[in-house]
Amino acid sequence: MKKNIAILATNGFEESELASPKAYLEEQGWNADIVSLKSGTIKSWKDGNWGKEYNVDVVLDQANEADYDALVLPGGVINPDLLRREEAAVNFVRSFFESKKPVAAICHGPQILVDADVLQGRKVTSFFSVKNDLKNAGAQWEDSEVVVDNGLVTSRNPNDLPAFNKKMVEEIKEGKHERQTV
Repeated sequence: MKKNIAILATNGFEESELASPKAYLEEQGWNADIVSLKSGTIKSWKDGNWGKEYNVDVVLDQANEADYDALVLPGGVINPDLLRREEAAVNFVRSFFESKKPVAAICHGPQILVDADVLQGRKVTSFFSVKNDLKNAGAQWEDSEVVVDNGLVTSRNPNDLPAFNKKMVEEIKEGKHERQTV
């Protein structure tokens, strides 16, 4: 069955953390839209410098969670910090939890989950520097390659992408998770 996946990102996303999941989702025969704050392109971050630009498929103010089966949140230091400043982005993320749909976040990507207030009691992992932010938001943080908690998939860094991609697809195939909570 064809699935539609939203990848929420803006300038400063870690290139591999968007490109690898997007390609893996498309290998499943699914659609993976890059959703962003503005139309045009967004610029990736790679090896300490600006990287390749990616086309935005859907502008956030025109995106609707109901059109998607799951959400992917790439990391990068700049990307999640810019997204979490935008109420529309935080609400978009929260809406996937309210609808009990799978959400996958890697590296610094889970930072926006703090602002969406969806981490209380959830098991997660992330890049080590945001560990305390997640714990302070009520999450149970662990240093593991990939952590799955009722439809929420998290990983630490680009080295974890193979495990992250596999678990992300597994959770999306399972569909809605009744225990996915806000």
